[in-house]
Formats: sequence, structure tokens, C-alpha cells
Amino acid sequence: MSDFTFIPGGVTAAKGYSAAGDHLGIRKSRQRKDVALIVSEAPAAAAACYTQNLVMGAPLTVTKAHIADGCAQAIVCNSGNANTCNANGVEIAEGMSDLVQKYTGVKASNVIVASTGVIGQPMTLEPFTNGMEKLAALLAATPEGGAAAAEAIMTTDTIAKEVAVSFSLGGKICVLGGISKGSGMICPNMATMLCFLTTDAAVGAKVLQTALSAVVKDTFNMLSVDGDTSTNDMVCVLANGMAKNQPLEACEGADYEAFKAALFAVCERLCRMMAKDGEGATKLLTCEVSGADCEATAKTVAKSVIKSTLLKAAIFGADANWGRVLCAIGYSGAALDVSKVDVDFSSVKGVLPVCRSGAGIPFSEEAAKEILSEDEITVSVSLNAGCAAAKAWGCDLTYDYVKINGDYRT
Repeated sequence: MSDFTFIPGGVTAAKGYSAAGDHLGIRKSRQRKDVALIVSEAPAAAAACYTQNLVMGAPLTVTKAHIADGCAQAIVCNSGNANTCNANGVEIAEGMSDLVQKYTGVKASNVIVASTGVIGQPMTLEPFTNGMEKLAALLAATPEGGAAAAEAIMTTDTIAKEVAVSFSLGGKICVLGGISKGSGMICPNMATMLCFLTTDAAVGAKVLQTALSAVVKDTFNMLSVDGDTSTNDMVCVLANGMAKNQPLEACEGADYEAFKAALFAVCERLCRMMAKDGEGATKLLTCEVSGADCEATAKTVAKSVIKSTLLKAAIFGADANWGRVLCAIGYSGAALDVSKVDVDFSSVKGVLPVCRSGAGIPFSEEAAKEILSEDEITVSVSLNAGCAAAKAWGCDLTYDYVKINGDYRT
């Protein structure tokens, strides 16, 4: 039995958070919200993880400086323009923070800033100057406020992504919720994804960072849509302490493990949602590796399988081409004995064993077609060399992926 329960909502599910989303004019279409604002009633402990791309968006540079003291109280994020590789990028990100301070009272130095969209596109502060007052007036500590924020950060996403859980720390009921976006330029070790998490649990900033970094390694860093790592990825978490639990100040003990489990549950669910909503995707693809000699080997293999372009195309066509799985394992760089590898494909329609001890075994093509025609497919890989395991998430590769990215900028 888990120590957390999934509940409705996202970033406004926890006590003390309000959110809003609206069209401020960054996007051409007035029908699309393009700026999200999330505010905590009180200053909160803050932690974040960022892209590993050397080309880093200006908002991340500003955010790193703002939360260097482990504190933040608001998040502002625009979609439609990445604010990356712009000469005035830092100026705009700081200007966004100043406007949040002007209309919410939150110190500019306590604002997390994020942007997502086209890289290198000219950008001005004008939409924020003209619209921030209206956006701040829309702030609401309601499910609708959180949903509006989730919608405002979308780019090529087809659905908004929100998750929340409740859990107990020291006898106090706490809530942790989050929203995320990400459909393309998603590759392991963070991707063109943004994720904003809020909790009313009292957690020290150093503990919060340790927990987030650990969870990111097993969730967002195991997610791949297309093998491209973006310039603007960020996942951040605020903890305002309004649940009144005894503050977590050590990375050990039952309460720390309970918090970390809740954080993992939210991040894993968001990972699955992002993978399934990958650009042009029709199927969620999960690779579960077991029997590895160590966790590093398991993760390397899982990532390699999930990133295989050939396998992704085969999954789109419901083709049980298991050789592509073995191929991806073979070039992964992991040290292993391929003559011990077993592979199965599975879905809600059943399990299809296709490879044993590194060699193919007979299977029904009709059964394979039925199993692989479902919208959630699992590739199970057993290395039969130890007890370590890992899981990675991705999606199939479709004609629509090329269509979307063939004219994304125009």
C-alpha cells in the first residue's frame, strides 16, 4: 500500500498557492494562453534542476541567481518564445520578474522565470508590460487557476498536464502538485520540458534540492521523445510549509522517504503524460530493464532502447521487430553478455515473448499485431546478470512528427 494518494489538481492543490494563465500577446493567436503565473502566499524553500545543454536560455541564468539562497515565492513562464540566444534575454527575464513584483508584491529576486518556444526569435518586454497587471488579477487558488497555468505553458502539447498527491508527514496531511509541458526536443538528461511543482510541506531548501535531484535522475532524465536536448528545460519545486508539519531538515528517516515517494509519484506520472503526448505520437513506449549488474547498466540500456529511431518506427507500425531492441542494447555502450538477453513486448492485450538468450523464438504475428496496436506498449528487457533495474519512457515515431517539425517556426 502506497503512502500517498493521487488527487485532482495541479499547482493549486496544495495550501497557499494561486495561479493564472492568459494571452498576453507573445503568440499570434488570441485563442492561446501564453503566460502562466504561480504565486505562494508565503516565501517558500526552492530547488531546481536544469538542462545540460551548453546553450542555456536566459531565464535559467536568471532563475539560478534568484534561488541561490534557496528561496522563491513566484513562478512566471511564457510560451511561444524561448528567450534564448537573444542579446536582451537577461534584461527581459529580469523585467518579467520586476513586473511580477509590481503587481503581486513578491520580491523580484524571489521569482523563478521560465520561457519555452522558438529559439533565437526576437523578443520584447512589451507583452508583459501591457498584460501582467491583468494576469495577476486573474490569480486564483482554485483548480481553474491551476488549469489555466498548465494550459499557458503548452507549446506543441495537445493536452495540459497536471498531477497532485496527498501524503502524511508527522501526522500532518500534505499535498504536492505539479504541471509540466513537453512534446518535442525531449531527450534523457532533461529536455524541452518545463515542470513546476508546489507543496505545502515544510522542507528545508537543501533537503528539497537533494530529493529533487534524486527523483529527476529516475524520472525526467529517463524520458526521451526524439533525442534532442533543449536549451530551456527546468524543473523546480516550491515548499511553503503551510501544512505545518515538523520541517524536514535531514535526508533520512520515514518522513523524508514519504516526501520523496510523493515527489517521485508526481514526477513519474508527468513523465508518462509527456511521453504519451510526444509530438505526433500515438503510443506511450516504456522500456523496463531488469537483471542488470548495476543501476548504471540498466539505465544505459533502457535509454538506448527508448531512443532507437528504428524501434520507435516499428512500434508505430505495430511491428514486433525485436531485432531493433537487441541492436539498441548492443550499441548502448553498456558492458553485458548479449547471449543472456531476453525480450518481451506487452500491452493490456497480453505479453509476447520474442527473444530468449539473445536469439529469436517463434511467435504469432497476429498476436503481435494485436498487442502492439494498443496505445501503451512495454518493452521488457532482462539482462540476467544481476538484480539492478531501471525504467525509461518514450513514444513512437510517426509521420506527424516530421510534419510538426518541418514548419514549427513558420
